[in-house]
Amino acid sequence: MSSAEARGGAAPPTAEAPWPVRTVSRKIADWIHRLGAVWVEGQVTQISARPGNQTAFITLRDPAADVSMTVTCPSRLLRACEPPLRDGASVVVHARPTFYLGRGTLSLRADEIRPVGIGELLARIERLRKLLAAEGLFAPERKRPLPFLPRGVGLITGRASAAEHDVLVNAQARWPAVAFRVLNTAVQGANAVPQILRALSTLDADPDVDVIVMARGGGSVEDLLPFSDETLCRAVAAAGTPIVSAIGHEPDSPLLDLVADRRCSTPTDAGKTVVPDVAEETARVHQLRDRARRALHGWVDTQCRLLEQVRSRPSLADPLGPVERRAAEIETNRERGRRAVLTTLGHEQAALTSARARLATLGPSATLERGYAVVQYTDAEGHSRVLRSVSEVAEGTQLRVRVTDGAVRAIVAPPG
Repeated sequence: MSSAEARGGAAPPTAEAPWPVRTVSRKIADWIHRLGAVWVEGQVTQISARPGNQTAFITLRDPAADVSMTVTCPSRLLRACEPPLRDGASVVVHARPTFYLGRGTLSLRADEIRPVGIGELLARIERLRKLLAAEGLFAPERKRPLPFLPRGVGLITGRASAAEHDVLVNAQARWPAVAFRVLNTAVQGANAVPQILRALSTLDADPDVDVIVMARGGGSVEDLLPFSDETLCRAVAAAGTPIVSAIGHEPDSPLLDLVADRRCSTPTDAGKTVVPDVAEETARVHQLRDRARRALHGWVDTQCRLLEQVRSRPSLADPLGPVERRAAEIETNRERGRRAVLTTLGHEQAALTSARARLATLGPSATLERGYAVVQYTDAEGHSRVLRSVSEVAEGTQLRVRVTDGAVRAIVAPPG
């Protein structure tokens, strides 16, 4: 053992006394080997088992993250698996972490491999379904309506797949001007979820994409397993763009169908859902135009009838007639008023003449004309009074005698 290695085992390394690589590797290996065996679950992405080799190599990937590890195991373990392992299969491995000093790599040394059966997969999907439902990710009120005519449609599907063909052909048949942005990803296996997540993030950030379609043809439960992945379901729920799920056929129901804003039974149905039918919309426009035309004509006819009724009224049909009739009535009433005034004046003049005649007959002037006279004297207070008795005056009292044509003065003389 060298002095440097001896120092490495005795004290922590320093810049003046560093550890050699082999010492660091051995210490890491010692620490890892003390971890003991663990149970690990993942998806098989690569199997390397050459004939004649006693050791097989498997790459095990986390389905929800871009993390993988190498697993080594005896070849007999792979041959004993029923059904045989294939890429994309979910397995549970009992293994011990191992650090290889020569390459400085970490791997798992497996002594037992258990394929995850269909029953276990369905049970896990059901547990996840209940969890997501309890969080409200399936609630109808959180689902967003699809745009009537999207500016652009994002499509996530397998490369050159029948699902891609069905969506594009049916959408373009209904609305030839529809614009698609297609991102091809793996739709099954261990690489499916990470690739779909990246494609979803890209399309969700595109301002020209108003709706996103995830499409895949039918398959087994294992084939459709990525579309029941918890990470993918939560990403779909958090997306800002409405998402249409078109996975498999009518009987298939991955969890993505429940989280998406719209579920289509097939990719063909998705192509018919994301865009309207140009023929139907054209017919609807023609129908609405006909209805608007009929409504406008009906309204114009009604207004014309109302206008005709207004014009036929006497006040508008003969506007001068009422004025002329009123003018004639005014003239007649004025003449009647004039005659009434003249009649009243005549009656009043006759009454005045009669009153004057009666007054003249009964007045003193008429009496004076018949030879009578009115004798007046002045009393002690200086007031002029009519003499009614000889006892009212004394001798020498001056009298005023009024006759019909004037008055004379006289003095009272003693009787003789």
